[in-house]
Amino acid sequence: MEDGAQVNMEMQAYPFGQWDARSLFYLSKMYTDQIGRGDPYTKLKKRIHVSILDFIRFADDRKCHRTISLCDEQTGEKYTDLLELQILELKKLPGDLREDDEVIQWMRFLAGKDRKELEDMASTSEYIEEAYRELERMSADERARLEYEARQKAIRDHDAIMSSAWETGMEKGIEKGMEKGLRKGREQGVRQERKDIALRMLEKGMDMETIADLTGMDVEEVRKLSEKFRAKE
Repeated sequence: MEDGAQVNMEMQAYPFGQWDARSLFYLSKMYTDQIGRGDPYTKLKKRIHVSILDFIRFADDRKCHRTISLCDEQTGEKYTDLLELQILELKKLPGDLREDDEVIQWMRFLAGKDRKELEDMASTSEYIEEAYRELERMSADERARLEYEARQKAIRDHDAIMSSAWETGMEKGIEKGMEKGLRKGREQGVRQERKDIALRMLEKGMDMETIADLTGMDVEEVRKLSEKFRAKE
């Protein structure tokens, strides 16, 4: 603000159990962040936190706008004007709109549910009209942003699907490869075991037909094995 005061405005659409603690935290942070080590306290300027709530915080009355500051509990005398909370409860807006209450006008604008309500409120104040035009511009940008995000999401989804399909294919390929490898290994092991048995039978002088019959090997295989065995002798 022109006098050095600073305002933090926050909007909350749904009930938030720790809203009081949150607003006090940011108000206090705004206040203490003004000065550093060795700076004089005279540098401290007013800090205001405005809570625009689309839920009811104070259920015992119909007051939609209240100002909260530090004061004496007994006398009500204000302790300082350096810290202030403004609470706007949109759910408590009165049915009749008083043209002399600018805060209520802004609240009505902020609570607008459709374009017609916003347009009607824009006609009540040049400042609200300026805000409405800015809202239109932002809405146009928002549509462009959403279109961009939709395109990016489609690209990410496509990449994710392709990546997932590739990983699934790799997993299946690995599984198949392992199965094939194990099967091949088992088959090789069985064949080697048969050869070892056949060799021992050859050493005992058993005939090739009997060896083939007992081991399940072809006679030709046993013959080749016999030739190798004899060559070694």
